[in-house]
Amino acid sequence: MLPPAAAPEHVVKAIAEIEASLDDVVNHGSDDELFIASYLQGHFAVESRQLEMREDASIAMLNDKMVESLNEAFANNELESEDAKQVKALWDRLVAM
Repeated sequence: MLPPAAAPEHVVKAIAEIEASLDDVVNHGSDDELFIASYLQGHFAVESRQLEMREDASIAMLNDKMVESLNEAFANNELESEDAKQVKALWDRLVAM
């Protein structure tokens, strides 16, 4: 069993909303949308769970960690450039919610 989140309530709520949005794309999106959302979901799961354990967590911190994680992946050529642009665009939309 995972320990309870230490992050402020508004951060935990925002993480849950982003998670739900990603799940919705996975459940209802096209094949391309599914690929993009699933890729982003992998990074998000790692970064958001670590952040939830921090009392000083913020949405800005989540965005910084996600951008750093995605940029490292893109630098390693994990995705084609067009797919990377779509992942980044989806993240930008989700974090702005």
